[in-house]
Amino acid sequence: MTTKAFAYLRTSSATNVGEKKDSDKRQRQAIQAFAKTNGFTIEAEYYDADVKGADPVHQRPAFAEMLAAIAGNGVRTIIVETASRFGRDLIVQETGYQYLCDLGITLIAADDPDAFTGDTPTQVLIRQILGAVSQFQKAELVAKLAGARARKRAREGRCEGRKPAPDAARKLARRLHRKGGLSLREISAQLAAKDFLSPSGKPYGPQSIKVMLA
Repeated sequence: MTTKAFAYLRTSSATNVGEKKDSDKRQRQAIQAFAKTNGFTIEAEYYDADVKGADPVHQRPAFAEMLAAIAGNGVRTIIVETASRFGRDLIVQETGYQYLCDLGITLIAADDPDAFTGDTPTQVLIRQILGAVSQFQKAELVAKLAGARARKRAREGRCEGRKPAPDAARKLARRLHRKGGLSLREISAQLAAKDFLSPSGKPYGPQSIKVMLA
């Protein structure tokens, strides 16, 4: 049984693009040879011609097209000729690789299948930095959200949870309750007759009436 994969090709300069050039031919041959030997079937090929290796992967036209195709057809493997064809810059490689990992996509370099999972000191350092930045961004977002909630609570008296019933509705519910003999549903119906409805536009449920009476 073979595994479906996409081939990704990239050429940096327009001078190396064209029928008489061998950049794409060489990449294609290497990828197909690797696929045949290792049980992969190349479903489609995506080629970013005249795209720099330092460009972030999500800004590349063919790469974006490939990700859109992946989202709809179940292919979860991308094969490139070499790690540098994916990204010339090591940081671009690492950030791009992590981006694909987060999407559940496997990236393989035909010349060195372990290229993106290596543990050289530089790779380890970059991963640690990226991890620290990610953690910082998460903490910063949490702090911003907490601050926004605190400001809203100070301004409006509350922030989370369902919006409480208007004071007039609560006062009417309590007056009806004090009269006695009315069930929670009957109180709800009386409120609805006075146009006091829940946020969904429906009569208040029994539990909401209980809260009003508490």
